[in-house]
Amino acid sequence: MASQGETDIMKLVEEMLDGGERSLSRLISMVEMDTPDVPQIMKKIQPRTGKAYTIGVTGPPGSGKSTLVDRLTAVARRKGLSVGIIAVDPTSPFSGGAVLGDRIRMQQHYLDEKVFIRSMATRGCLGGLPRAAQGVIKLLDAFGKDLIIVETVGVGQTELQVMKTVDTTVVVLFPGGGDAIQTMKAGLMEIANIFVVNKADRPGADQLVAELEAMLSLNPKNPHWQVPIMTTQAVNNIGIEELYQEIERHRSMLESTGQLSVQRQKQRREELIKAIEQEVSDRLARLMENDENLIALSEKVAKGETDPYSAARDILSNRKMLRGWFARLESEGEGGTGK
Repeated sequence: MASQGETDIMKLVEEMLDGGERSLSRLISMVEMDTPDVPQIMKKIQPRTGKAYTIGVTGPPGSGKSTLVDRLTAVARRKGLSVGIIAVDPTSPFSGGAVLGDRIRMQQHYLDEKVFIRSMATRGCLGGLPRAAQGVIKLLDAFGKDLIIVETVGVGQTELQVMKTVDTTVVVLFPGGGDAIQTMKAGLMEIANIFVVNKADRPGADQLVAELEAMLSLNPKNPHWQVPIMTTQAVNNIGIEELYQEIERHRSMLESTGQLSVQRQKQRREELIKAIEQEVSDRLARLMENDENLIALSEKVAKGETDPYSAARDILSNRKMLRGWFARLESEGEGGTGK
């Protein structure tokens, strides 16, 4: 028999699946806070996921990503598509929430019932995306959004996680930013399905395009896709339709070659590994606070009496001890004291 808490969660999920936006917001908050109900929520919505197409928009700060997302959303809406937007902002040092709040920069869509915008804080995560982003994408997918756009925080040179989360990755650069070459060296060259030189009316735009072309010529080529370099002026709504067409062309290529299915399978496997890593990490953290053997070993490491690597190997090689620890954690979880 389901507990009252489980019944409440199921009701909330059903309301969300029936189009309840308030319930969607509450469920997103639960996923962001990583509550104990998250596995139950994900299990319930799983059959309704996999229909939405996802686009990641990444690049250094100041490149105009939010304006670009706003303009792309307008194109999608003219085509009759329902859109979900996840706008990742820096974390407030005071509240722990998102600082900038991209709703402000996307005012024309704020009252559109077919557009759902959610600002998310990075919460200290590297890679431009918070850990909860994949869960929020699944919720928006199950909610019925046709297109989900993920805008990363704009950390500059470490936004590689988005590639493992979305279907099409758009990398946005701008002339005169000073980060272009460093960005290319840092790995964004490898993750881009489409390059955008935004603010293309500025001096140096042609040079930046030429530099990108030169770098792309040195990279291994996908036999099915040649990475295009688009020029836009998002603030003036120039080049947006053409960019959207390239996104659609990339989607068509992925679908026709079977790469979309393969790519999503790979993402789900990686998501499984990360979920296991996180669960094991959480359990070990709890053990570190309660188990006498682990506490003693931790003290030895802290005092420099042994090194962390040898200590970790000792722990992982003692299977009997590990089985005992995990059995204890399992019993604690069943008793309601675990996560």
